[in-house]
Amino acid sequence: MTTLIEYLQARIKTVITVCFVLLAVVAGGSLLIDTHHAHTWAEQHVPFFWSLFGFAAAAVIIGVARWFGQSGIQAPTDFYDRSHSTLCEEEE
Repeated sequence: MTTLIEYLQARIKTVITVCFVLLAVVAGGSLLIDTHHAHTWAEQHVPFFWSLFGFAAAAVIIGVARWFGQSGIQAPTDFYDRSHSTLCEEEE
């Protein structure tokens, strides 16, 4: 898995280009969908409604997760280093 990540990091411009192309394909595909039988006003009149809805939902989930993590359940980044160093000091 780390090899894949390193491979993608070395080709970051290609990854970004592929992501933008996929975004354009999804956006273009949503324009081709018949909205005549949409269930709500928003589906019928707002272009890219489900794409925008999915993006907003993901942003909310990420925001709530970050807030939840920062509110006290996330361990400090040096948690294991600090615990190990205090154990070594107690043994001496």
